[in-house]
Amino acid sequence: MQRRSTRHPFALRHNVTNPLEDVPEIKEHESLDQGSLAQVDLEPSLSERLPFEPRDGVPDIITTVAQLEAYAQRLAAGTGPMALDAERASGYKYSQRAYLVQLRREGAGIALIDPIHLPDLSVIQAATEGVEWILHAATQDLACLAEIGLRPTVLFDTELAGRLLGREKVGLAALVAAELGEVLEKGHGSADWSLRPLTANQLRYAALDVELLIELRDRMHAELEAAGKLAWAHEEFAALVHFTPRPRGDDAWRRTSGIHRLRKPRALAVVQSLWLARDDAARRSDIAPGRILPDAAIVAAATALPATRDALGALKEFSGRGQQRRLAGWWIAVSQAMAMPDGELPDVSPPPGGLPAPRNWPERNPEGFARLEAAKDAVGVILARIDMPAENLLTPDLLRRLCWEPPAPATRDAIEEFLRAGGAREWQIGLTSEALTVALSVAP
Repeated sequence: MQRRSTRHPFALRHNVTNPLEDVPEIKEHESLDQGSLAQVDLEPSLSERLPFEPRDGVPDIITTVAQLEAYAQRLAAGTGPMALDAERASGYKYSQRAYLVQLRREGAGIALIDPIHLPDLSVIQAATEGVEWILHAATQDLACLAEIGLRPTVLFDTELAGRLLGREKVGLAALVAAELGEVLEKGHGSADWSLRPLTANQLRYAALDVELLIELRDRMHAELEAAGKLAWAHEEFAALVHFTPRPRGDDAWRRTSGIHRLRKPRALAVVQSLWLARDDAARRSDIAPGRILPDAAIVAAATALPATRDALGALKEFSGRGQQRRLAGWWIAVSQAMAMPDGELPDVSPPPGGLPAPRNWPERNPEGFARLEAAKDAVGVILARIDMPAENLLTPDLLRRLCWEPPAPATRDAIEEFLRAGGAREWQIGLTSEALTVALSVAP
């Protein structure tokens, strides 16, 4: 698991004390007498503590069927929920498969399982059927766990719980520090977990990802209940059980970094052609696309519109040894785009189906813009009361679609059905439908 804060930039801030702040500072040039010493808290602050260590040590990696079956038996005899995590090699590999799976359950201890040697973990699934899973940022791991035979029936997501509770920082290390007062070691989440052997530091990091998840779940479960948000959380977690990643669309190439600077259809054709060639090469070699050809190189070629292979190779973004080795393939992609008939070039504007950026609404749909502003104000009042990020109450896309073209007539029942069809949960509909009905009725 790559530990990071996933706080939305427009989310409300939660007014809680950060354990890493307000630490007494003593400047090097200052001296302390006995009186001032009495006023300084000599208890080590959280930032000064050593990183937490697995209480039972770091187990050896499970690589054989016999080891896996033995651990499955211990899991079946264990009690309570089961903590899970998976390590991938994002940024290194094209695939999003798991390269290490970590489990922990009371009575069974921690297991580090190597899915390279053991690609079928259905014995774990059978041993824990109906057991609650605990994951942090479940949407990151559910797909790769399903590939190896692990699918939850009940789960608790500590990252999502943090969002519902209005926590400003919802990364695992931040929540463990705030909720349990422990420091987790950082620095290995973005490592290449496909390499073998894994280092001792990597294994310790991986074990710690599940070491405290059960305690963290219990603490956050109690806080959700105290805040009156436990039913909301259960509804969210139930939906996560059926989560599947959104399929990649045909226009994924339009997300190339820097493409917004290109305004010519021919340039977009070069981006599209190079992106597809890169994706094919990355998939066949199982190397992350950005390591095959950076986005900056694609945009540079699209900006220059080179007429020859030599002109393409002269670009500094294509001067490296790796790019020169693949230059023939890149030139084929560029030349195909350069030869494309004008009538087949991609549109500068994205195809219909998506909504324009809100900044363009006053000109494109002024009534819709007025509705959006009124709806955002109404939702903001609710957010101030319940204290959570805006996107966890209603996704921005759903709110925009409602305001761009609301149901006619925009009754509360019609708005509730619109929200439900758009994927909103019942708790979200119950909190927002009345306010949205009023907001849309008063907007011009």
